[in-house]
Amino acid sequence: MRIYITTAVRQPYQEVAQKFDQKLFEALSPPFPKVRLLRYDGNQPGDEVHVRLNFVFFGQTWKSRITENDSRPGEVYFVDEGLQLPFFLGSWRHRHVIRQQGTGSLIVDDITFRGSNPLFSLLFYPVMYLQFAYRKPVYQRYSGNMAGTIFAAAIFL
Repeated sequence: MRIYITTAVRQPYQEVAQKFDQKLFEALSPPFPKVRLLRYDGNQPGDEVHVRLNFVFFGQTWKSRITENDSRPGEVYFVDEGLQLPFFLGSWRHRHVIRQQGTGSLIVDDITFRGSNPLFSLLFYPVMYLQFAYRKPVYQRYSGNMAGTIFAAAIFL
């Protein structure tokens, strides 16, 4: 399954990319499930992020590793991939892209995931989509006000 969400912001892409740090990561956590950050190394290849998800009656650990980080004129990106995932996920790959767009930037969350079984893929797709749509106003607060159109797309693979 694939989720592709973009958010337009007013700051240049280099400034926006510099804000992708632990503080922003914590701000991007949705209200549910509660997320407790256990480890945050950064966004360079080999860095890891570990969180504990609290689903009220049980908890799950999620560990990801940064596998790619690169820049080219007008764009910066990094990729995190799941190492240890909650029971309902079988695979996880999240490509974070910050791209110059006019005088501002476009932040792209490009997520590819698979549930631990086909039913979980379908059931958790709307939940995952909402978790990442929640990020849009957070990105805007951290990176300037909205600049133009915000686009969100749900892509089923």
